[in-house]
Amino acid sequence: MRKLLIVLVLALVAMIGAFTAPAAQAQDYPDCSTLTPFTQEANFMSIPGWLRWRYLQSSGRWISREQAVQVARDKGCNTGPAPTGTM
Repeated sequence: MRKLLIVLVLALVAMIGAFTAPAAQAQDYPDCSTLTPFTQEANFMSIPGWLRWRYLQSSGRWISREQAVQVARDKGCNTGPAPTGTM
């Protein structure tokens, strides 16, 4: 009887935890649609590198380079080559 009571209490705690857990939120990434790679406005970084750096500043966590490249593509950011003759 005691084991059954313990199992029921543990099951109840697990169910309560499942229903009260916060929902996953979409990650907010910085806007890079107006940036040009390797310019002063991008802190002389590639756009994926700039996205990783800005995300670290806002969240305290790094994202992978692959994830940053995908985010840049999804947002339509200019990830082309560096401009020439502008510095």
